[in-house]
Amino acid sequence: MRVSVTGAAGFIGSHLAEALLAAGHDVVGIDSFTDYYDPALKQARLKELERHAGFTFVEADIADPAAMRALAEAHGAEVTGVVHLAAQAGVRYSLQKPYEYVRSNLEGHMVVLETCRHHLPALRHLVYASSSSVYGGNAKVPFAVGDPVEEPVSLYAATKRADEILSQAYAHLYRIPQTGLRFFTVYGPWGRPDMAYYGFTDAIAAGRPITLFNDGQMLRDFTYIDDIVDGVLRALDRPPAPDEGKAPHRLYNLGNNRPVALERFVAVLEQTLGRPALRRLAPMQPGDVPVTYADIEATTRDLGWRPTTTIEEGLARFVAWYRAYHAAAR
Repeated sequence: MRVSVTGAAGFIGSHLAEALLAAGHDVVGIDSFTDYYDPALKQARLKELERHAGFTFVEADIADPAAMRALAEAHGAEVTGVVHLAAQAGVRYSLQKPYEYVRSNLEGHMVVLETCRHHLPALRHLVYASSSSVYGGNAKVPFAVGDPVEEPVSLYAATKRADEILSQAYAHLYRIPQTGLRFFTVYGPWGRPDMAYYGFTDAIAAGRPITLFNDGQMLRDFTYIDDIVDGVLRALDRPPAPDEGKAPHRLYNLGNNRPVALERFVAVLEQTLGRPALRRLAPMQPGDVPVTYADIEATTRDLGWRPTTTIEEGLARFVAWYRAYHAAAR
């Protein structure tokens, strides 16, 4: 099988591409190396992937229709699966750079849909990344796929919900089988430096204070990267079929189903690093939410997926990678 992965030099994309290659599949990776965080980390991830003979990489902007058409014409004839992970991430950053979210997350998603429609004749399934952010400030937990998602509290969340609606329309109009995956706080080795767990690790290791928003009263459904990759692969292998005239489009939560209090999370980090954290409390930030908690009943039923990695195991693996990566970079 040949699979195209957008955002292949990103955190989830690089892990997914590695898993596909290890399983014997060919992978066409796409990335544009934006500078939202240090591109050197993306280059390091890419270097790991380029060790595999079955990996082809193309530097391209997913929001550029001509570039994506040329890529598909050169490499897409045998592509049977697309996993679309490229996006402008981050809730708080959307307050500073809103147009970047519109271009990458809305225009980029549309270009991917049009590329699949017109230029990938062998395509069987498009899997794309959504986010737990679409649930906004919902008070009912855990968050289930059928819950209302009409009140986003950030621009990032609004773009991800808009992507789901665009995919629903394309699945209905053009019968492109699609699955959207709502990721919940993904963490692990090779992770994004803008994520709290990475920043906390960096600060604690250096003896700097960490900032706990909402006075530390947060619950997050931290989900380890290997569990996420397993869920993506299971989804990719199960393209939805039309059901009683419905469009071949499904949505699933990929979350740990065991939210962790921020204080416990920090305590595990302290134990793993062998150093205490200097805490600084701050109010809730615009666009943030106090709780994320995934209902995964449908995911388990349809995809046979259930996460297995505890926060202690996951953070131990992340810290081991963090120490090795930053020691090598010195």
